[in-house]
Amino acid sequence: MELKGIHHITAITGDAPGNVDFYVRVLGLRMVKKTVNFDVPDVYHLYFADETGSPGSVLTFFEYPGASRGRHGSGMIHTIQWGVGSAEALDFWADRLSSEGFDSSRTGDSLRFEDPEGLGIELVVDPPGQASLAAAWDEVPEEFALRGFAGVKVYGRVPGAREREAAAAGRPILDSGTVLAETLGFEPVAGRPGAYQLAAGGRTSTYAYQEPPPERGFQGAGSVHHIAWACEPDDQPGWQKKVAEGYLNPTPIIDRQYFYSIYFREPSGVLFEIATIGPGFGVDEPLDRLGESLQLPPQHESRRAQLETRLTPLTNPRAGRPAPRIGR
Repeated sequence: MELKGIHHITAITGDAPGNVDFYVRVLGLRMVKKTVNFDVPDVYHLYFADETGSPGSVLTFFEYPGASRGRHGSGMIHTIQWGVGSAEALDFWADRLSSEGFDSSRTGDSLRFEDPEGLGIELVVDPPGQASLAAAWDEVPEEFALRGFAGVKVYGRVPGAREREAAAAGRPILDSGTVLAETLGFEPVAGRPGAYQLAAGGRTSTYAYQEPPPERGFQGAGSVHHIAWACEPDDQPGWQKKVAEGYLNPTPIIDRQYFYSIYFREPSGVLFEIATIGPGFGVDEPLDRLGESLQLPPQHESRRAQLETRLTPLTNPRAGRPAPRIGR
């Protein structure tokens, strides 16, 4: 078994209309699913991705209307990295963001900025050989489009900074580096202490620790809820068993309609998910109409009228505007 890189990342927003406008219109992603949080169906679960919702391109948001901003702290992902095709793409994005009123900072082959609610975003130039998982949006030239996730940055003590001790019950106090390398199959990144990567699945995914700030973090708008790693469907039971054998207390396998998932926390505190590649987002609507109407799982379909009344009205910037074809 091997994990195939990032499957999706899920964050929190307090403003679904502004969130859709930023990620679809400004950043050029496609909204591939408009549904609800299966566990808390009174709130949206919005999915943004490439044209088909490929694993490695999917950023999702739970909307809690009016939620105050979170604060990034220890045990939290604070920056999401996307790959782009060239240094010229970074120039394009710096100009586009500036024209939309967003500040950015350029350092070598990366461009840093924040979304409207303070979530850290970094665009980095892809190394050779990376698959392109780009959406097609007529305001973003194909050669400058976001090409899929490159990784995340996490606030947490760099693994291996102190020796592990034995817990009173005989279960080890787990080290993040050991869990990533021995249980989940990550490789350390040469020359970057605290950075680990998965190289399977077409795009290299990096998970990098940084020393946390002194202030305690808390979740809210602009914070990451969890990160999911991709696996082959037939491997899901094996991953559940392996994670349990690593003392990480995974959930049972849960049907999320578009994939199957298990959840657990890595030792720094970040919530991990292992999600299957498929069935995919075409199970309940045609691929050419993804994200255009509210899709509900069977267990919540009886509440459709109530939910459609309570959920925030949304305008999809792509509605009525056919996307240009994009190469792969």
